[in-house]
Amino acid sequence: MVEAPQTDEGWFALHDVRSIDWDAWRAAPEHERERAIEEGRTFLARRESVADAEAGDSAVFSVLGHKGDLLFLHFRPELDDLSAIERRFEDTAFAAFTERETSYVTVTEVSGYVSDDYFEGNEEEIDEGLRRYIEGKLKPEIPDDEYVSFYPMSKRRGEEYNWYDLSFEDRAELMAGHGEVGREYAGRIKQVIASSVGFDTHEWGVTLFGADPTDLKDIVYEMRFDPASSRYGEFGDFLVGRRFPPADLGAYLDGAKVPTREYGGDGDGHQHDGADGHHHGGEDDHHHGGDGHHHGGDGDDHHHGGDGDGHHHGSEDGDGHRGEADASADADPDSIRGELADLDIYAGQPHGEDVFATVLYSEADVDDLFEEVEGLRGNFDHYDTHVKTAVYEARDGGRSAVVSIWETASAAETAAGFLSELPGIVERAGEESGFGTMGMFYTIEPDHREAFLERFDAVGELLEGMDGHLKTDLLVNVEDENDTFIASQWRAKEDAMSFFRSDEFAETVQFGREVLADRPRHVFLA
Repeated sequence: MVEAPQTDEGWFALHDVRSIDWDAWRAAPEHERERAIEEGRTFLARRESVADAEAGDSAVFSVLGHKGDLLFLHFRPELDDLSAIERRFEDTAFAAFTERETSYVTVTEVSGYVSDDYFEGNEEEIDEGLRRYIEGKLKPEIPDDEYVSFYPMSKRRGEEYNWYDLSFEDRAELMAGHGEVGREYAGRIKQVIASSVGFDTHEWGVTLFGADPTDLKDIVYEMRFDPASSRYGEFGDFLVGRRFPPADLGAYLDGAKVPTREYGGDGDGHQHDGADGHHHGGEDDHHHGGDGHHHGGDGDDHHHGGDGDGHHHGSEDGDGHRGEADASADADPDSIRGELADLDIYAGQPHGEDVFATVLYSEADVDDLFEEVEGLRGNFDHYDTHVKTAVYEARDGGRSAVVSIWETASAAETAAGFLSELPGIVERAGEESGFGTMGMFYTIEPDHREAFLERFDAVGELLEGMDGHLKTDLLVNVEDENDTFIASQWRAKEDAMSFFRSDEFAETVQFGREVLADRPRHVFLA
């Protein structure tokens, strides 16, 4: 008998596809539609906030085509949790205007293809990156505001090609080759593959998430030419849609584009483009970050997540902050760059030299912190989108900074999920109060290092006496003393601009041209 890989299961998943009875909806009195929207929004918001269970995740997606109108996607620790969700929805007034077109039930899993040590109990042999990867596989999160493609699949049992007649080694080799294709989509496609053996019509359910719908098409297209799919893959019907917050349910039913905040709305379901729909208050929608999972079960020939060898998985933090941060109206990056340019001050390229950074601060011992980061960095280096991850130590012995720079925002946000679990993490750059200036990365000419540090100390004394200045730190890469990182915090943007306009800053800029190895790399933190 061919060896079957061991498996370990995590959360259960329900893909619930609904169509709207549009004739009934149009014929319903206004007060009935208002009640249906209100109860539908409340139900969906409570599912996203996981008010019904100790853990999990939920989301609602608009669906294109004839297969349905809405997709409700739920992950929960227990199968009975999903059963209760189904029945609670039927109690809402909104349910009366919907019909279930189809559904799909799965459970997340890890298998022996991922790690022998995990199943053999060799805890000391499992690195932290792999441990978090396994956790991400078993307990996935749903990314915000992304397109979704879902389809079921099975392994072929034909006379010529039978997946289940192959040896464990042959199957593992095929999946490894398949993963090479997926690596090309690192940071662009995220996936959840869950088992439906004994639960539904196929053997696995594949859910792909991506900010660009053409990426969903491209990765499936390329995978079709790989032997793991061309010889052994069998696929069911595909479903495609776009996530939107529960607050936009009324706008969706009115025919508006959703999510509304991307199309002229204010993010709470209200359109500002003349739509006269009926939008109502309700519970706030809760957004959850992407997990970037790269799965390794038998159905795992679809390594769509771009996660390389399967050892790097994570989640965005709950707030979905990017490394260059979501600027407020008072701190718009392009506006600030323009003002600095008027002062003949180099302010970097959009998004920090066309890269995205996440910066987290830790109060842990710097040696212990570096050891943890080094293990994660080894996994990050498998991805083409990874630029750099390093630990910067404060000269005054204060908190250290962990800086991770990537070519895409989604990859940086995924990395932030891992980094946020490092020891002693106390804050993420961009979440501080006040106004954070650019994170300024300087590479110093070795012969001028002492002069640079002396100038920084002199400027630091000047900053301490300036109105609105809160804190400025110079941190040094623990692996390269000539690689430094400066983060400055101000009460407001105008306070920071006053410093940039000063003669002292102009002199410092001129001095920097003489002692730096290259131009500073700037990343906006707020």
